[in-house]
Amino acid sequence: MTKTAWVTDSTAFLDDDLKNNPDLYSIPLTILLDGEEFVDGRDLTAEQLFQKLKSLKNPPKTSQPSLGSFQALYEKLSESYDQIVAVLLSSKLSGTVSSSEQAAQLVEIPVTTIDSKILAYPLSALIKVGMEAMNKGKNLEEVKSMLGDLIESNETYVVVGSLEQLHRSGRMSGLQFYLGSILNVKPIISIEDGALDVKEKARGEKKAKEKMVELLRSSYEKNRFKEAYILYGLHENAANEWKAELQAQFPSLKFYCCPLGATIGVHAGENTLGISWYNRFT
Repeated sequence: MTKTAWVTDSTAFLDDDLKNNPDLYSIPLTILLDGEEFVDGRDLTAEQLFQKLKSLKNPPKTSQPSLGSFQALYEKLSESYDQIVAVLLSSKLSGTVSSSEQAAQLVEIPVTTIDSKILAYPLSALIKVGMEAMNKGKNLEEVKSMLGDLIESNETYVVVGSLEQLHRSGRMSGLQFYLGSILNVKPIISIEDGALDVKEKARGEKKAKEKMVELLRSSYEKNRFKEAYILYGLHENAANEWKAELQAQFPSLKFYCCPLGATIGVHAGENTLGISWYNRFT
């Protein structure tokens, strides 16, 4: 049986099952705060990040893993594995996929890099599906096809907790920031083909959440997928409260609450709240 190593990046949320899986490896992104570098998930927790963001003099930045770090990891894995499958955050949000693809050209072990077109726990869910399929005897091409179908069926909607942070990190124009702040407009950000887009605009957080629930209901009635992921910046209690509300409305749907992590928090803010699902995950 072909022995496969799975690789992801630090934007993926790893639950206990994934943390304890001996065949999964994570490569970190870097966060830059006023000239100081922090390794995501190692040097800086989300709580520490949001505290530091309050006193920054310059806009925060994030940096993809280098080609060299991927190459070093792949060479090390080649000693114990026959092939590598790297499932990474959207190539339209980071150059991480490109670094992996370039590193794959420099090592002898076969490396398959999959652009998840997403991040956080929805990315982790893809890894779980791929691992399970391979453990059941599916070959690499079958797994790639299965994950590709899932990726294309994803819907993700997020109400960003801080328009100021989104603006400072270069993800929102000055005019959009000004109008949103003055009018208390909450843009609902969607991820379309791996890129950020404004799906709708709502007046206030309550209306924005109601709109996201409408989008969830519409897709669920058509597709009857089995699980959905509540994504949050820092405040787990708020996410759990929303989870309880949603569970009452959708009793047959399994909800998971998942933090977005420090790298994504740089752009989104601690009060960010969103939801994601795969329409073909039935």
